[in-house]
Amino acid sequence: MGVLTENEVRKKIGKNKDKITQYYIEKGQIITPSAKSYLIDKNIELKYVDKISEINNESKEAIKEVIKENTYKYTTVYGAKLDEKPEHMTHLNGNLLVFKDHKRIKLRGKIDSLESKILEGQIICHKHNMDKLVKDLQEILDFVRQIMRCEVLEEKLDNFNILGLTLEDLREQSHHPKKYFGIGHEFPTYEMGDVVVCMNSIRSTTREVELCAYEAFKGEYGQAEHEDLIKALNRLSSVFWIIIYKIRTGKYQ
Repeated sequence: MGVLTENEVRKKIGKNKDKITQYYIEKGQIITPSAKSYLIDKNIELKYVDKISEINNESKEAIKEVIKENTYKYTTVYGAKLDEKPEHMTHLNGNLLVFKDHKRIKLRGKIDSLESKILEGQIICHKHNMDKLVKDLQEILDFVRQIMRCEVLEEKLDNFNILGLTLEDLREQSHHPKKYFGIGHEFPTYEMGDVVVCMNSIRSTTREVELCAYEAFKGEYGQAEHEDLIKALNRLSSVFWIIIYKIRTGKYQ
């Protein structure tokens, strides 16, 4: 059961908007706020039922076109209705299909790659008996998966702490390492060891994901939706600078 958009509601009601007073959908069906607003504007009451088949005959006749439209398995962002999913398309959410090079699908691929790099980092840290860092990376991995969930389900990411640090703490400590760790900012080198190089690799991948997120949520005039996710990814790259400083000062030994 996919997402019911305003465009779909308009098409399903069609020329019957002056005759229909009630619009029935099954319980569990997700309907967008704009679709609900459209029904309110047309003085059409939204009603939830267990099954469309339970609607009485009089109501069925009034929304015959609506029921007929609901027989399609998939819909696309362009309004097309499909019975089968083409191989070159994938799910954006529910039964809503987009092309596989859609910006949000690219973002999900980048997040997936970031998760893989964090897992690789855990293996390297485990080999060095850096159990505390393995645990910290697990917390970060769980957070990245939460970001993915929020993107897919279009949920807001609530205020968060990472490794016990607030958003302000993360910015402050990553920008002033001398104050908090006793060392200045240094560009990573191979001489710092494989763990530092690995953490820096994850950090740079995080930056790529952040830029991809902005591209995915950027509006026509540069404004961004889902700024909560973009901000979370920005602070996540700060986390890896802090981890590098802690490794360099022996706090994970």
